[in-house]
Amino acid sequence: MKPAKKIPAALRLTRDDWLDAAFKAVVEAGFKNIRVLVLADQLGVTRGSFYWHFADHAELVSALLTRWRERELEQDRRLRSDLLADPQADLERLLEVALSHGGEDLEIMRFELALRGLGRRDSAVASMLIEVDQTRMHLFESKFLRLCHDSKKAHELASLFYLALVGSFQALSRPGNSPQLKNHLKSIIANYLIHQQAG
Repeated sequence: MKPAKKIPAALRLTRDDWLDAAFKAVVEAGFKNIRVLVLADQLGVTRGSFYWHFADHAELVSALLTRWRERELEQDRRLRSDLLADPQADLERLLEVALSHGGEDLEIMRFELALRGLGRRDSAVASMLIEVDQTRMHLFESKFLRLCHDSKKAHELASLFYLALVGSFQALSRPGNSPQLKNHLKSIIANYLIHQQAG
């Protein structure tokens, strides 16, 4: 029996493997940290294997941004359609998801903070962030409207809720945080923006 033919590493690696490596590079040190030679070394392949999946560095970054955008919009669609009967409980779950974000909360928060930094210098990234922010705001407003039945108040509460989440991302992304910090922030946001509005 002939031994199984070894598949070249370039073919074993998938497009998502490269995107995952680029994601981790951004989490560690921002978008300037995406360097093809370094990623290839981390993945144990030559730079040539990169070109099986991407034309150049710019296409890698574009694909990474597209993947982030699609995942965020899909999560918003799920949260919009999967309602809990109790509006207060529904908002509490939304808060938990926002601060936990798929089990990789710290990495995802750091990636989004780096992305927002890039958006201050890149108009295309800024436009993408505006789209995602507007989608999130519509989601938040729809959930607060179920709670307070007042469109103006729902808009204001949704705005404060989003500002609280962005501030929480900043706080939670710092190294050396207390393990209790997330629950502390969640409790404050829930108390003032959800529980006190339910009455």
